Amino acid sequence: MARRATIKDVARVSGLSTATIDRALNGRVTVREETLRRIADAAREVGYHARGVLDHRLDATVPELRIGVVLLKEKQHFYQAFRAEIERAVLERTDIRGKVAIRFSNSQSPSEFAELLQKLGAECDAVAAVAVNHQSLDKVVSDLKAKDVPVFSLLNDFAQGIRRSYIGLNNMKVGRQAAWMLTQTATPGRVGIFVGGNRWHGHDLREVGFRAFMRENAPSFETLETLVNLETRQVTYEATLSLLERHPDLRGIYVAGGGMEGAIAALREVRPPGKVRLVVNEVTADSRAGLLDGYVQMAISTPLRDVCQSMIDLAIKACSDPNSTSVEQHFLDPRIILPEIL
Repeated sequence: MARRATIKDVARVSGLSTATIDRALNGRVTVREETLRRIADAAREVGYHARGVLDHRLDATVPELRIGVVLLKEKQHFYQAFRAEIERAVLERTDIRGKVAIRFSNSQSPSEFAELLQKLGAECDAVAAVAVNHQSLDKVVSDLKAKDVPVFSLLNDFAQGIRRSYIGLNNMKVGRQAAWMLTQTATPGRVGIFVGGNRWHGHDLREVGFRAFMRENAPSFETLETLVNLETRQVTYEATLSLLERHPDLRGIYVAGGGMEGAIAALREVRPPGKVRLVVNEVTADSRAGLLDGYVQMAISTPLRDVCQSMIDLAIKACSDPNSTSVEQHFLDPRIILPEIL
């Protein structure tokens, strides 16, 4: 069987670096048309599988769409995967010449999110973000809307009534699903819940859903006071150890946002597998290991590919009809991950 051509083969024939070819394929930065044609010719010569992408970028009849995206926690596995899925989704489109600019917030400061949104809004046709809820972001989104730049909230619904669409999970439902799993697998008693902070509306909704399910369906369970972990591993680790010390009979924990790695590490230190039932969000190396060895009972995972594809679909729709004032919620179904399916 003939060896499949790679980027290195295209680089050798074109005389360009593999980095330049990677940029041309992913559209992360502007590449001159002359360079694109040179790469496309080399790709056709060696039979590179992605040569159609280059031909597509050279087709001026296909409309261009520039999308800016704000994420956070650049080094976290979840957001690295998110970035990869955004780039993949843009690359796979044949109905647009898509270009994406991804920026990461270094903090959860509303001012930093606002600044990133403003900058991306000045250079892109549409903007999407995972961001906190704050009035300063409402103003930025309103200003961008006045300039016909639609804004999409991802995973956490900020700037409600102003942004074009929310794309993510039904967080109230997610909280109820977590509560259902704990009540099905733990004996009645006290359970704890962690949220990232009071600026994450999605976490608030998960907490509301969790508590509502417990009140309606599991009166023999007592939900303790909500703990804020700032979505960090260390804070969650220390808070979990304290929670277990104060409540030695604790039956379950739900980590409604990030930081689950700390809860898993704490349970490993002081409890046998399954003694305290744990429900988390997202599948990472830590949660996967926890599922396999009994420290995690369920992970509720965001379908990132669906989020990214929906974001592009809705951005195209919004940009093709700038006079539309409709706002909407676009709910996606979570992936329920249990130990038995890993």
